[in-house]
Amino acid sequence: MTDLIDQLRAIVGAPHVLTEGDLTAYEQDWRKRERGKALAVVRPVSAQQVADVVKACAAAGSSLVPQGGNTGLAVGGIPDASGTQVLLSLQRMNAVRDIDAANLTMTVEAGCILQTLQETAEKAGFLFPLSLAAEGSCTIGGNLATNAGGTQVVRYGNTRDLCLGLEVVTPQGEIWEGTSGLRKDNTGYDLRDLMIGSEGTLGIITAATMKLYPMPAAQLTAWAAVPSLDHAVTLLGLAHKHLGAGLTGFEVMGQFALSLVGKHMPQLRVPFLGDAAAPYCVLLENSDNESEDHARARFESLLETAFEDGCVTDAVVAENLTQAHQLWHIRESIPLAQAEEGLNIKHDISIAVSRIPAFVAETDALLQREIPGVRLVNFGHLGDGNLHYNVQAPAEGDAKAFLRDEEERVNTLVYDAVEKFGGSFSAEHGVGELKVHKLEKHKSPVALGMMRAIKRGLDPQNIMNPGRVLRV
Repeated sequence: MTDLIDQLRAIVGAPHVLTEGDLTAYEQDWRKRERGKALAVVRPVSAQQVADVVKACAAAGSSLVPQGGNTGLAVGGIPDASGTQVLLSLQRMNAVRDIDAANLTMTVEAGCILQTLQETAEKAGFLFPLSLAAEGSCTIGGNLATNAGGTQVVRYGNTRDLCLGLEVVTPQGEIWEGTSGLRKDNTGYDLRDLMIGSEGTLGIITAATMKLYPMPAAQLTAWAAVPSLDHAVTLLGLAHKHLGAGLTGFEVMGQFALSLVGKHMPQLRVPFLGDAAAPYCVLLENSDNESEDHARARFESLLETAFEDGCVTDAVVAENLTQAHQLWHIRESIPLAQAEEGLNIKHDISIAVSRIPAFVAETDALLQREIPGVRLVNFGHLGDGNLHYNVQAPAEGDAKAFLRDEEERVNTLVYDAVEKFGGSFSAEHGVGELKVHKLEKHKSPVALGMMRAIKRGLDPQNIMNPGRVLRV
């Protein structure tokens, strides 16, 4: 492989082909569950360099693993342990190419950090609404490759819904330029949607044209205590009725999930922590372009109705943006607090909102029966039907041993229940390597056959992130 490494150095420059030293940041996954070994870490700075790297690897028969911020949760963005794969980092491709104010679009390179994209849009007077916990580290290319969701899907949709075009390098090293930013283009198969969510298995996203929105004139945030998940679903219906398109966030959090924040981050003041009458809390947000007074009147009307209907027992409303950010910080701290508690079994599932209470009741009981003392960390984006239904070891148990001994059994129990309720075992984190065998079990044979045909047709050499998403 010496000749290939020499070619890669000639393409991107020797300082940007890393083969020695500490490569942990590239070779270890975000959750520190697996560590691979790359033949080389290659850091191109343009789509043409990416194309030339792909051509060199294809000629040498070496597979590639594209990587953005390496914040994925399904082990889809690190090399395997063979030492033969090229890790293609897009981090140097981080430019904002264009903001088209009249078209309400921004064209950015794949390595652009999500938070940078948000801040650049805000400086131009616009909103880019994609928001998730890793936004200070993740890149828009990785967000697109996994079709990331986040906290505002209920209003703006997943990353797919925010994208109007892509620039992609194919497995043959050709560049498809599709960043025109058109909202209507009915000229054949939708190649953009094919690439989004494919996790680098069909091509390498190098740039994208993303939608922008006017900055909201009013933003209101409330934290509500609810007696049950059924009441949370009722509250969601009321929020849709009262707020319409102004409903931009609707998060649900179980008391045990919040107790972990209180335990490990006592500096955060968690509302209604330990309230036995409120097994769940809801964080809801209303962002609108109407006047502050009008928006607040509708928001207060929603809460009044919710109190009268009994689906809310108590609530606090943020008086300013600082308080709103504090409430959101509590919600976003749950995964960090859970990590402090110890290794756990994570699930990123989606189920029709109407069926979530029954799913949780049945699956909670099943897990408690099968593994007495197991602790359930249930929180997530109820507004779009996505739960992070995580499982923690019993309080006095060994977390590492629990993960090692029980993960497969717990996953089987949870994913079988998800399928029973007509849901998906991967809502926003992707499949990666971690869930390939689950895709083969829970996806229909017809769907798998179509997916494999697409993979073989576009990547006959199987050099693009092989073994991720599906096996061919």
